[in-house]
Amino acid sequence: MMTPGTIYGIGRNYAEHAAELGNPVSEEPLVFLKSPASLRPVSHGPLAFSHEEFHHEVELVVMLGRDLELGHQGSWHDVEALTLGLDLTRRGVQQELKKKGHPWTLAKSFAGSAVVGPFMARTDVLSVDNIHFSLDVNDEPRQQGETRDMLFPVPMLITYLASFNLLRRGDLIFTGTPKGVGPMRKGDRFTMTSPELKLNITGVL
Repeated sequence: MMTPGTIYGIGRNYAEHAAELGNPVSEEPLVFLKSPASLRPVSHGPLAFSHEEFHHEVELVVMLGRDLELGHQGSWHDVEALTLGLDLTRRGVQQELKKKGHPWTLAKSFAGSAVVGPFMARTDVLSVDNIHFSLDVNDEPRQQGETRDMLFPVPMLITYLASFNLLRRGDLIFTGTPKGVGPMRKGDRFTMTSPELKLNITGVL
């Protein structure tokens, strides 16, 4: 897997997740960034703040397959590959940063905070119209979602990001998480599954 130039995170892209955290639904995508150093393949690599409790956020992750200029109108043809990932969040830190009006960087972007599974070529996915995905932690079902419930579907996210930035081949987009986020610690076992992506990813944080 190539090292992405930029990792884009999308917040509050599922209405029920926004509600469970007491957040309003945004009228446009809520974007944050993770550094490339955040990237961590399943069960490998360093994990900062490893003594802390994180919140897991399972997400569809898409990899862009070509450079896109400002004003590009996004489509699924811009996507080279897909996988599932975990956006690990220091929720308490995030809440304190939000209260102060500060950026979320220390809560979202740190070594190991972007866990990703193996990528599947978009052309090998029979249909991208609705992708089901789920997360179990220590054999307990935690999250399940369907991409048809996204407030801002993938092509719309690409269009929005390209409205203010140059997008590059290999950039990743964490497309948002459904309801059910909860605690997770180093050493916890997890399984991310999607029938449409033919993925059954197991790992240990």
